[in-house]
Amino acid sequence: MSVRTPDPNPGWLSEEDLYEARGRLPMIYVEAVPVRLDPLGYVNEVGLLLQADDDASMIRSLVSGRVLYRETIRAALMRHIEKDLGPLALPQLPLSPVPFTVAEYFPAPSQTGFTDERQHAVSLAYVIPVTGECSPRQDALELTWMSPYEVLSPMVQAEFDGGRGELVKQALAFAGFNPA
Repeated sequence: MSVRTPDPNPGWLSEEDLYEARGRLPMIYVEAVPVRLDPLGYVNEVGLLLQADDDASMIRSLVSGRVLYRETIRAALMRHIEKDLGPLALPQLPLSPVPFTVAEYFPAPSQTGFTDERQHAVSLAYVIPVTGECSPRQDALELTWMSPYEVLSPMVQAEFDGGRGELVKQALAFAGFNPA
C-alpha cells in the first residue's frame, strides 16, 4: 500500500535504491499528531488526514515521512508538516526534539502492533500544536479537525491503518487528555 506524498526532493537514494534499502535496513521516520490548543494549553482538536489507500478504502493518517541523510529531526518535522499541512500551518516545534514515543513498524504483524508492509521503520512521534491555516497534502482528500473524544471513538479508530489509532491514543495521553 502506498499512501505517501511524493517527495520532490527524494534525498540520497533513488527509488530503486530505497526499495533495496527498505529490504535490508530499518528506516527512520518522524510522525506528527497536529493539534489545536485552547487558551490554557489543552488539546481541543486533533488534525487527521483522510485519504484512499490502494484498495480505494478510506483511511485516516498522520503527518509522517522519512528523515533524510544529514537532516536534523527538527528539519524533518518542519519539512513534513509543511508538505502535509501546507506552508501556512505555523507549527510550534518543541524546544527539544524528544518524542512522546518511538513506534516500531514491521512488515508483518508483531508484538508492537504497528505495521508497514513496505519496510521495517522506526518512527519518532511528536504532538505538534499548529496555529495557522492548514490545507491537506496532495494525496489527501481532506484534513479533518476533530475533538479528542471523536478521535477516540471506535468509528474513527477503525479508520486508522497500521496501528496509528493507538499512536493517537498515546499522543492524547501524553498531552494530558483523560477521557474519563
